[in-house]
This record gives sequence, C-alpha cells and structure tokens, in this order.
Amino acid sequence: APAAAGAWTGTWAAGAVGAEPDAPHGLPGRSIRNVVHTSIGGTAARVTFSNLYGTAPLLIGHASVAVADAGGPAAVPGTMRRLTFGGERSLSRRVPVGREVVSDPVTLQVPAGTDLLLTLYTPAVGGAVTYHSHTRQTSYLARGDRTEDASGTAYATPTPYWRYVTAVDVRNRRSSGTVVAFGDSITDGVGSSPGSNHRWPDFLAARVRDSAYGHYGVVDEGIGGNQVLRDASATRSGRAAITRFGEDALGRPDVRAVFVDLGVNDILHGHERTGARIVTGLRQLTRQAHAHGIRVIGSTLTPFGSHAGYNAVKERARDQVNAAIRKGGVFDSVVDFDRLLRDPNAPGRLRPRYDSGDGLHPSDAGYRAMASAVNLRALLGSHAPAAT
Repeated sequence: APAAAGAWTGTWAAGAVGAEPDAPHGLPGRSIRNVVHTSIGGTAARVTFSNLYGTAPLLIGHASVAVADAGGPAAVPGTMRRLTFGGERSLSRRVPVGREVVSDPVTLQVPAGTDLLLTLYTPAVGGAVTYHSHTRQTSYLARGDRTEDASGTAYATPTPYWRYVTAVDVRNRRSSGTVVAFGDSITDGVGSSPGSNHRWPDFLAARVRDSAYGHYGVVDEGIGGNQVLRDASATRSGRAAITRFGEDALGRPDVRAVFVDLGVNDILHGHERTGARIVTGLRQLTRQAHAHGIRVIGSTLTPFGSHAGYNAVKERARDQVNAAIRKGGVFDSVVDFDRLLRDPNAPGRLRPRYDSGDGLHPSDAGYRAMASAVNLRALLGSHAPAAT
C-alpha cells in the first residue's frame, strides 16, 4: 500500500566504515559538501548525521541540503534548504560520541535518480571523523562557513569520501517502502566507474523505477571489506554484519525487503577455513529480519579465483557457503550471482567482461547484470503489485 502522508522512505544511505585516519581532530573551520545519489523522489527530506566513530562530540554549526546541478558542487537554483535540529529551529547541534542525529524535515522537491548536496560546517576542533571511504563519487571541501553557498565556487578541494552523513529519507505519498542492499565492497560498487552511479543497487533502483513496481526506495548499505562475523572497523571496514544489521538495514524507514550479499571477506580476510560459521551468521541475519516481518533475498558468493588472496582452501569454503545457500533455509529467496558472473571455462574466476580487473570486483557490465538478475516479485514479495 502507498505510504501515509507522514511516512518516510529511504532514498540514499551509506554505512559508516570507521574513523577517517587523516582527520583525528575533525575538520575545524571547514564546510563539507557530500554529493550523494537518490533512488526515489519526494516532496520533503531529512538527513541523518553520524558521530558513530567520533572520539569527541561533533558540533554541527550549520547544515543544508540541495539538489545538485550537473557535475560539481553547485546547487540547482532555488533548491538550497537550511537544515535545523530538534524541532527547535536550531541551526547547530552537538552530536554525542557514538550517536547520530536526524535533521528536522524540510520541504524540497527531490527528484529520483539525481544527486543531492548534503553540506555541514564544523566550526571547532573535534574528534575523529565518521566516514565512508569507497564512494565512487567526488565530494568537496571549502574553508569557512559556505554551507548555503549555492554557486559552489568556494568548494575548491575535491575529496573521495562521504563524511558524517549516513542517510537521506524522503516523503513520497506513492511510496511502498524501502529496499536495503546489505553487503560488502561488491554492494558498495568497488570496481565501478567513478561518478557513474553504476553500483549494482543503483542499477536495481533504476529497474524498479522503470517497472510496474515503481515506487520503492533502494538504499546501499554496502561496506568494503565488511565481514559477517568479525568487526573490522579498526581497518575501516565497518562493524560485523551481525552487529550492524539492526541499525544499517532494519533501522532504515519502512523496510520491506533486504538483499544480503556477504561472506567473501570472512573467507579472504577473516580466516574462515570452512563455510559453516558464515552460513550460521547469514541465517542469523534472516532471523533478525523475520522478527520484524521483513523478507530477505540473498546471493551466492561470487568467484575470486584471479584475486591475489585466492587459494584452494578459500575456494572450498566459498563452495560450501554456496552449496548451503542453494540448498535453501538460509534466505527466503536466492539470486545465484556465482553462476551469473563466473567464467564457464574457469568457474572459480569471474567472466572476463564482468571483471573490473582485480579478479574480485565486478565491472560496470557485471554490476548491471547482477541487478538485471534480481526477480522483482521475489524481492518485493507480497508488497509487489499485480502485473499490468
């Protein structure tokens, strides 16, 4: 059913990976303009700011949201909106260590499939910066408070990171809810062309928009290096999936389904010599979702036989995980990304045209194929409309 007038849908999200290594005291006196890409449009927006990995309270002196003009830090004229906090019309907000804050809603016509500018000014010396590293997107920094600078001319310093922002939600009366893509660097889009929004969840969002299903937000909670079982935030790969799932996946607004693609890093970096504990962890994610009435679609683990970390023991562990997933009882529905992407002449490796070049991460063509392989009715289940 369409959303109630006051309901929220996720249009963009990014899991916090850890503390930025080169900014232990924050970015004092800087305006940080994050460029992010929407999946669904709406008539109002709110932004989530995070100090999850901070070592001191985060002082937000001033914040804004705007629709990005094409190709840079400028805003579309007339779309710049000042953000306030706490329902008090306060321009500043102090965010405690380990916490997040959601802005008050602002009226803004947010288009689907377009870039937004999420800007905040941090006036004072602080603690470590909570960030997302593998953005495949250029954002910007400026000196001084340039939060509401619509021209973008002050933003002379490009940056590859998203800092302090973890979600944008919109109000859309026709929305049927949010779909969360939850995974590792493959979900995060590592290997895709920078600035192209060619992560597989981006392609999935475009498919949904062009289909009879139409009005769903698709948010990408992929974190490069993320593991099912082990916390890797010290190496900027996020908390263990079994830890962060409740917040990063189930905590998004009006979630109807979660797509899970995880386990490769437990094998490559987590030293899991068999698939048993990984499968147990994946089943735990599904049980958590079911407790909230949310269905889970999962994928088999994709090949990495040409990657530097490959060996026969790791390949056996991957095969064990995939056999369990295909057998059933792990997810509600399965998309076989392994069979889709593997080289038929060397099944332990990616098909060459689907390989970004490192033997692990797909190319743009690979990510497009992944999104095309998702059965939308299986993903959306009882929430999917009848075909017309």
